[in-house]
Amino acid sequence: MRAHNERLVLSLVRQHGSLAKSDIARMTGLSAQTVSVIMRELEADGLLVRQAPVRGRIGQPSVPMALDPDGAFFIGLKIGRRSAELVLIDFLGSVRSMLHHSYRYPTTGETVAFVATGLKELRSGLDARQNGRIAGLGIAMPFELWNWIDAAGAPREVMDAWRHCDIRAEIQALCDFPVHLQNDATSACGAEMVFGQAASLRDFVYFYIGAFAGGGIVLDGRLYGGRTGNAGALGSMPVPGPDGRPTQLIDRASIAVLERTLAARGIEASHLWTSPQDWGDIGPELDAWIADAADALAYAIVAASSVIDFEAAVIDGWMPTAVRRRLVEAVAKAVGRIDAEGLKLPVVREGTVGIHARALGGASLPLSERFLLGATALTGATHMEESRPS
Repeated sequence: MRAHNERLVLSLVRQHGSLAKSDIARMTGLSAQTVSVIMRELEADGLLVRQAPVRGRIGQPSVPMALDPDGAFFIGLKIGRRSAELVLIDFLGSVRSMLHHSYRYPTTGETVAFVATGLKELRSGLDARQNGRIAGLGIAMPFELWNWIDAAGAPREVMDAWRHCDIRAEIQALCDFPVHLQNDATSACGAEMVFGQAASLRDFVYFYIGAFAGGGIVLDGRLYGGRTGNAGALGSMPVPGPDGRPTQLIDRASIAVLERTLAARGIEASHLWTSPQDWGDIGPELDAWIADAADALAYAIVAASSVIDFEAAVIDGWMPTAVRRRLVEAVAKAVGRIDAEGLKLPVVREGTVGIHARALGGASLPLSERFLLGATALTGATHMEESRPS
């Protein structure tokens, strides 16, 4: 009960920025004495810090408490089709340091070497006390990566090495703190919940458009994994193809589709992965990809809404904010063209975390495990095995 109440207090303070003891007592129904004890202990543990007193008209001034940025640190690792990222964040979720490594395709040895070197670099910027407050590392990566040799464009033996590699154990051997593992698109969904602006949403479907399209489902404020952990495998959702025949969302809404189109026309496309903040002037190929991806995403949203009454459909991805905005606007229009009689369709909105959502989602895993009520803890199965990498 004590641990639950401490997590409850930390979750509320994180959500509201700062709160006084009286505010927390009112929100939680806990007694003023219980709240006072909890907050004193959290302050003594270096997790909460006092803010300037707020004086009212009557009685003693209230003293809001906020999260101490140096109270804890978390590391996120994203392993993607074309790049890996390491990010160090503080207790507020602010990025303290980030490293990026691009490659043609992911290999086990290169990935572990990047993490080994990167951890030393990230930790060198922290003092001894801060290093002792690293609470964990979360890995966000596509599960069963070895099944998608053609999609990754890698030699069979390279991808097959992932089948026999316990990447969590390999990374754990480099760390003196816990290491967690989660599907990359599901991790991105968790980042939107913890660090984005979706905290007020109780039920939403989430799409992350990376090299491959993927996603996650949030029900009653928690990530939902389902019976086998495969809920939210949105990349595998059937949608109409350009010829009207069924295909999968991953085959229409992934950035890899845009890359292949550009490559077929002799246009260099490496900047899609190395410069996600600015793709430059791609031209009609980008226009066509947005239109086609939006059409597929619209069908996916309507289909999902026939099963769950979602409040919102949130779309984010490895792309410039201007491109994401165009895509979301196109999706909203495409949804309106589909016969959805009998359905209450969700609001289509942009994600707010952006290109680093997967790495930040990885960092959110130890944060939620240690300090929050479990918003990013999966309901249902504890091991996700999404059918396609994201």
